Amino acid sequence: MERRDDVWKSAALSRQYLSGVRGAIPLASQQIDVMLRLIRSARPNLTSFLDLGCGDGILGHAILDHYPGVTGVFLDFSEPMLDAARARLGTGANRHFIAQDYATPDWLRQVQPYAPFDAVVSGFSIHHQPDERKRALYAEIFDLLKPGGIFLNLEHVSSPSRWLEQHFDELMVDSQYDYHVRTGGTRPWQEVADEFYYRPDKAANILAPLELQLDWLREIDYEHVDCYLKIFELALFGGVKPAT
Repeated sequence: MERRDDVWKSAALSRQYLSGVRGAIPLASQQIDVMLRLIRSARPNLTSFLDLGCGDGILGHAILDHYPGVTGVFLDFSEPMLDAARARLGTGANRHFIAQDYATPDWLRQVQPYAPFDAVVSGFSIHHQPDERKRALYAEIFDLLKPGGIFLNLEHVSSPSRWLEQHFDELMVDSQYDYHVRTGGTRPWQEVADEFYYRPDKAANILAPLELQLDWLREIDYEHVDCYLKIFELALFGGVKPAT
C-alpha cells in the first residue's frame, strides 16, 4: 500500500524542496548554531553521529565542518535526497550513505555496525511517521546512543490552535517569497503562496504536539529534555542519554 510520504521518493519534489523551501526556512542558521552548541556541550570529543532522514545532509554537513574527522552516517529512504547528500558532502572513508526506510525497526540492522553514536540528529523528517512510530523511534534512537550521547530533532510540530497555525503559514509564505526574490525569482507573491498551500507533500505531514513529544522523551529516560528553539511550528528539541 502506498504511503503518504512516498511522494518524497520523487526527484522533482526533492529538487523543488531543496531549491525553494529549505533555504527559506525561518531561523535556519540559528537552528544549526544551537544544534552545534548542544552537541559541543554534550559530546566535546565527538567521534560519530547519525543523520536520520538526512535529506541533502545539511545538518550532518554542519557537524562535519566542526568535527572533520568524525564518522557520519547518513540515512534516508529517498534516493534523490541521498544523491543530493552525496553531492553536498562528497565521498570519504568517514561518510556512509544508507538507503533505508525507518518506518519499521528493520532500519536498525543497517546502522548497527556503526553504533553506538555520540549524537543522532534529524531534520524535518520524523513528522511523516504516525505518532506510535515516532515514540518507538525515539526509543530506538536512545538505544543507539552512547551514554551521554545527544538526540536533537529539528522538526515540524503541530500548532495548538488554528489561529497560531495561520500565523505559521503566513510566516512560511512570506519567507519563501523573500527567498524567491533574493535568488532572482520574478513570480508574484500569490503564486508562491498557492504553491505553499497546495504543495503535494502536505498530505504526508502527521504533526504531533511538541509537549507530547517531550513527554515521550522523558518517559524513555532522556535527560535535559527541552525545546531549545521554536518559532511557531518549527522546533528544535531533544535530550541526552544519561551518562551512567
